[in-house]
Amino acid sequence: MAIDDSSSSSSYFAPWSDRLRHSAIILLVAGLALSVFVATGELGVARAVAAFICIAAAALVPWRLHDRVTSREDVRGVNPVEAAAVNAVVAGMPDPAVLLDRAGRVLHLNAAAAQLAPALRKNELAQFALRSPEIITALREAIATTEPRRATYLDHVPVDRWMELIITPVPVPTLFGGTDKCMLMTFHDQTPLRRVEEMRADFVANASHELRTPLAALSGFIDTLQGPAKDDVKARERFLGIMHAQATRMARLIDDLLSLSRVELSAHVRPDTSVDIVPIIRQVADGLEPLAHERQVVIEIDLPEAPVTIAGDREELLRLFENLIENALKYGASGGKVIVSLVQANSTDGTPEVRVLVRDFGPGIAPEHLPRLTERFYRVDVGDSRAQGGTGLGLSLVKHIVNRHRGRLLIESVPKNGATFTACFPQAKPPVAV
Repeated sequence: MAIDDSSSSSSYFAPWSDRLRHSAIILLVAGLALSVFVATGELGVARAVAAFICIAAAALVPWRLHDRVTSREDVRGVNPVEAAAVNAVVAGMPDPAVLLDRAGRVLHLNAAAAQLAPALRKNELAQFALRSPEIITALREAIATTEPRRATYLDHVPVDRWMELIITPVPVPTLFGGTDKCMLMTFHDQTPLRRVEEMRADFVANASHELRTPLAALSGFIDTLQGPAKDDVKARERFLGIMHAQATRMARLIDDLLSLSRVELSAHVRPDTSVDIVPIIRQVADGLEPLAHERQVVIEIDLPEAPVTIAGDREELLRLFENLIENALKYGASGGKVIVSLVQANSTDGTPEVRVLVRDFGPGIAPEHLPRLTERFYRVDVGDSRAQGGTGLGLSLVKHIVNRHRGRLLIESVPKNGATFTACFPQAKPPVAV
């Protein structure tokens, strides 16, 4: 208790000792002046003492007016732009947002902006972190003219994304009551719109051509069945079979186009669900057994018994393995065998990955065709592909699914010695033990 009392009493008298030290000169001068007046007889002792007490009280008592002035000066010393309220507004914006001062230094940024450009740092110049020439040019023009600027650029990391940058000058109060201009940078992802536009252009250029042939065939057979072959039973049966095949081809083409558009629209969003790909591959292989039996091909599966987990979308992975195995059964049927295997290895940069290999022993693929196999509607042999019911979109769909899973597709082939398609996926990290 003694320690507490002494500390409390010392803290109580500390301000008085500070005031006495600061007011010592005033009290000394006042005491000397009053002493002179008393010595010369111009002022009585009682009045001199009373005057000295009044002067001491005025110098030592902590008046509230003095505290108010001090608090206002303290508040005025905080830059309004750096206040917590401004930081909260920027942090609450849904799109990546960065607030800069007139010199281009970062004042505030939200989490989305930090994820988009990890090099951004507070109180550092933004142009050192944002290396795109379009961004730097727009930023310099906005700072020089204090006028809004827009720029569109292509971000290649981690996947290709079209971004639109909008720089808006924002008037803000200054420390001394004036106004200044800060620069608010907001980034908007234009990738979905670009994907839709690319799909529309591809559909007009390619899909319309692919649909024209079956539509012409259907129209011709319908005219024939309504006219000369109206009463011909055998011709009707044969034509209806062909019409069914053409309708199936159109349905598959539209289905592949829709699947491709869905994958492309979400290409910049990596799947985060953990899935075991071993049962997925087995399910696809079992579902394609009737096709293998029809083509007289044996599917050999070499998969581990233990689960192999990756971050992926189950439906997209089903479509991927279905396309790879079905292509091997159709175009490599002359080899009589298709091998589906799974291995775990390290990529070129040393990170662990899962590799699914689909190998056939057919005629193989000529080297000049390998770089273009994943292009939309590209076919090595147009007649053979259409005869097999292919749409020219299967490998393009495979490539986009692999890219969305942040993997890679490898194609190896030697003419007359088959082909091997390898889908590589980053291996899921094991859960951290608590």
